[in-house]
Amino acid sequence: MKRPTTIKTKLAARQIGENIATWRKLYGLTSQGLADKAAVSRATISRLENGDPTVSFETFLNACRALSTLDAVVEATDPYETDLGRIRADQTLPQRVRSK
Repeated sequence: MKRPTTIKTKLAARQIGENIATWRKLYGLTSQGLADKAAVSRATISRLENGDPTVSFETFLNACRALSTLDAVVEATDPYETDLGRIRADQTLPQRVRSK
């Protein structure tokens, strides 16, 4: 059974979708133009821009690549760009983390 999408996830997806739409417009691209660059359908770009959290991760990354924001997304998820990551940078991380 599929778990329901949390409110926080839905809100984040909506905000990311709005951000993608804004970037697209800043570049003067139509939704079809972005779809062509991201190798997906215009309907899929519409779903992404409308905050549909079921759009594939690959589609999101392809859209970011097409909008020249992929590097920023990768950097935003880099743990060593955070205080915690920098503090733990010299420690050896476990290969796996198991439930206790």
